[in-house]
Amino acid sequence: MQNNLTIKEIAKLANTSVSTVSRVINNSKNVSENTRKRIQTIIDQNNFQPSMIARSMVSKKTNTIALIVSDVNNPYFISLVSQIEEICIKQNYSILLLNTMTAEETITNLKAEIKTFNIVKEKHVDGVIILGGEVDKIDINPKYATELNDLSKNIPTVVVSQTDSSINSVFIERHQKLSGTMITQHLLANGYKKIGFIGGRPDVKITKERFNGFKETLSMYSTFQEKYVILNDYYVQDGYNAIEKLISTDSLPQALVTINDAVAIGAIRALKDHNLEVPKDVALASCDLFPNSEFTIPRLTTIDHNNNQLGLAALQQLLNLIEHETLPHLPIPYPKLIIRESCGTKFKQN
Repeated sequence: MQNNLTIKEIAKLANTSVSTVSRVINNSKNVSENTRKRIQTIIDQNNFQPSMIARSMVSKKTNTIALIVSDVNNPYFISLVSQIEEICIKQNYSILLLNTMTAEETITNLKAEIKTFNIVKEKHVDGVIILGGEVDKIDINPKYATELNDLSKNIPTVVVSQTDSSINSVFIERHQKLSGTMITQHLLANGYKKIGFIGGRPDVKITKERFNGFKETLSMYSTFQEKYVILNDYYVQDGYNAIEKLISTDSLPQALVTINDAVAIGAIRALKDHNLEVPKDVALASCDLFPNSEFTIPRLTTIDHNNNQLGLAALQQLLNLIEHETLPHLPIPYPKLIIRESCGTKFKQN
């Protein structure tokens, strides 16, 4: 038989109405089992694939979720995007991935994010998940807040970030401060007293919370020293630069907490270039697990934030918003300390 049937032709072959065929295609209720089977048999025999445009006009849904990411090269976001995409496929949703980090000198990341909100509205997606960007700032730009609130009013929107009172979206939070507390406690338990902190932009909530966890814990059991702190950014180069600065000012501590694994990797390379070994000369531990950190030399001691559960919680919340339901804030599992080689635990034992 032909395989380019229209819905109208399927209805004629099944001796039923076009609206009944449409309900079967969209898995709607109110269709008898016999009629559903008869229509489905014709669909299967003809390899019928409904037009997404036509389907969305009937159901008012596109089965598409916009995923707005501030930097697709960031290992944290790569991991989270993969988790969300995997779950979306199982739920028969496709993803529209939008990266707001721009290399153009004529446009700022803030402008790029606001522009992306307009693109999302034009695409008629069913929902939006936002990962990082301006929403992570301690002081969110008022224009950004206005535009995001307008987006959230028209399209179900979930933000993976720390809650901000100026934003009306649903938030999925991580235990940021706790990660800084846990990793510092571990270094203190290993006998280190002079501990520094490197990485992370000072205007971002993630940095503020992890650093506060570090500072409060260190101050409780030892002495916090500002000279051991360098807040710059979240990438490998920033770890390298931080070590260079600490060494140039003769301010290298016994141990370092890094904002994430990427910064830790850069720090290890810089120390190696100065003939310093981790953990023999300087111990090191990270606040945020990135993929493949178990293969570095030495293997990184780090904090696992359970990103698989984070992605699941964000998507579950969004799908319920799409269906006009609001779940209570889903609990995110507490982070886990992963003890490997860089912190010096095994080195001290040996």
